[in-house]
Amino acid sequence: MSVSDRRAWALPAMLALALALVSCQPREVGDDPPLSRDAKIGTVEMLLEDLAAERSPADGGGRAWLAEPPAEPVPAGSRQVFEIVYEAGPLGVEEGGAIVLQPSSFWGWDAPQNVESGAPGFTEVSTETPQVEIELEAPAPHLLSARIRGRKLEHGEQIRFRYGAGTAGARVDRYSEAGAPIWIAVDGDGDGVRSLIKEYPRVDVGPGPPSQAQLTLPSTARPGDTVRLTLAVLDAVGNAGVDFQATVTLTSPPGLAVPEQLRFDGDEKGMRSIEVAVEKPGVYRLTAAVDGNLLAESNPLVVEEGIPRVLWGDLHGHSMLSDGTGTPEEYFRYARDAASLDFVALTDHDHWGMRFMDEHGEMWAAVQDIARMFDDEGRFVALAGYEWTSWLHGHRHVLYFGECGPIFSSLDPAYETPPQLWEALAGHSALTVAHHSAGGPISTNWYYVPDPDIEPVTEVVSAHGSSEAFDTPGRIYNPVEGNFVRDELDRGLRFGFIGSGDGHDGHPGLSHLASPSGGLAAIFSEENSREAILRALKARRVYATNGRRIWLRMWLDDQPMGSNVPPTAAPSAFLRFAVAATAPIDRVDIVRSGQVVIALPGDGRTDWSERLELPPFERGEYAYVRVIQVDGGVAWASPVYVGEPVRPKSTRPG
Repeated sequence: MSVSDRRAWALPAMLALALALVSCQPREVGDDPPLSRDAKIGTVEMLLEDLAAERSPADGGGRAWLAEPPAEPVPAGSRQVFEIVYEAGPLGVEEGGAIVLQPSSFWGWDAPQNVESGAPGFTEVSTETPQVEIELEAPAPHLLSARIRGRKLEHGEQIRFRYGAGTAGARVDRYSEAGAPIWIAVDGDGDGVRSLIKEYPRVDVGPGPPSQAQLTLPSTARPGDTVRLTLAVLDAVGNAGVDFQATVTLTSPPGLAVPEQLRFDGDEKGMRSIEVAVEKPGVYRLTAAVDGNLLAESNPLVVEEGIPRVLWGDLHGHSMLSDGTGTPEEYFRYARDAASLDFVALTDHDHWGMRFMDEHGEMWAAVQDIARMFDDEGRFVALAGYEWTSWLHGHRHVLYFGECGPIFSSLDPAYETPPQLWEALAGHSALTVAHHSAGGPISTNWYYVPDPDIEPVTEVVSAHGSSEAFDTPGRIYNPVEGNFVRDELDRGLRFGFIGSGDGHDGHPGLSHLASPSGGLAAIFSEENSREAILRALKARRVYATNGRRIWLRMWLDDQPMGSNVPPTAAPSAFLRFAVAATAPIDRVDIVRSGQVVIALPGDGRTDWSERLELPPFERGEYAYVRVIQVDGGVAWASPVYVGEPVRPKSTRPG
């Protein structure tokens, strides 16, 4: 559907509904249509009003550039002065029109302002054009508008912004990004409606000094295997590409053929991977040090004959194409080379951020092209996807595992409810995943029950926190009572558990470094391919962590996590788990059918196996384990479900 077509339906279709409702009011069972309990009606109104607004041909006209582009990338989070030249396009800017400076409102850019010269973001605006005067105003947070007075600004005439002209300068993005945009919008006819210009200034933002490191091994191997060891030296907030020159000493227990030293001469930009031979069974944790000072400790590597392979991935994250930072290419490269992931998906919003992907087909095409470029079956799987950003029913990301399909926008009336989205995806090799389902930006509307073939797993943890249960560690902000994942399991839904970052900092796989929480998806698969990952997700052979690479296995009556097991007449059931943690374990919780029935103290252990005898399970029950470390790291096993599922028609609205 074209932008003009969408403006035609926007007001009469959805806006009429939105205006008839009160923003963020709870919805009751029986309301038509049922919405999330914390639906953001005001946000939908804003988006639809913008879609319906008529744009003048002069809106978004002209171009802008930096008068003196920095010769080198500016350090992330540093304060700078940028002189920006705006030149009017062929239609000019009418008297009363405006040129609006709006650096990204995300990730640390200072808001431009013209009030306090000693405060951050102070901006001067000038022109040498005769009879043209500039009137400055701040129409909204993070915007500075230069309104044209005196006469029309004609084609080729210029005005200049000096962003950061005061003593405090202007702070740039705290995360590194090639070609970070400084946005300029133009209201060409003065009616209050503006559009972004197509040619705008860009700044290369580089990392800060080296401050931390990640030492990554796979979680499992068999004797005789060769595995990849990755060392990534990062700045304080996790940016890669630092200038690191040092000799690193590696220490390993006997059984891994690890070199004693690695030399970094600066060309590696702090990232290095080597092959390591595995000689015998055991649990291995490596350390890296510089001049005797600990640099990093690896995740555990569990080596056993016949042990299932674990792949690690992040299936949810954002770039500068929506409300994140970093380019898509930087996103995939970071996932592969810094976070050492096995698979990753880029899932920018359909309709959110500075420019909207559902209106710019070239953005969606670029995501697909770059994913194909990085996809390397057996080594690194790169998936294209997007986030269906419904402020009425909750957010889901769409993952394409075969040939990519179109974006089915949450603002299109043909795809504005979950069932419409699922119907549109029929025939595609695709999955949807609900995320931050218990609250945060908006909770999931569980009134619509997903078919397990299209939505077999759910994201229980991300940078927003955990949606597992009310008693979960790191509970999500703005929780909606009764809308946690465990509440839905109690109502009959069945999911596998995954984590993913929902990261906006350009650091897939390591989003927890700069946020209170993060998320990773662990899957059991012998092959690293799109088809194998899809099979594992559909079979629920998965578990979740909040970013740490905790190795975890669980069985109920010898059936692994994610299974359906039949009820039995046996007098007891047996639950087993095995864990190799990244820090001492605080406790392991046994969750049975909505309740923590056993909490086992960890007593500082990092490696732990246990077999527990439980009363027999009845049809409809489920069980899973939750591992909690003293450092806040958490892992959640996917539940084992008892009896064949009875799919409910609906649950109460979320």
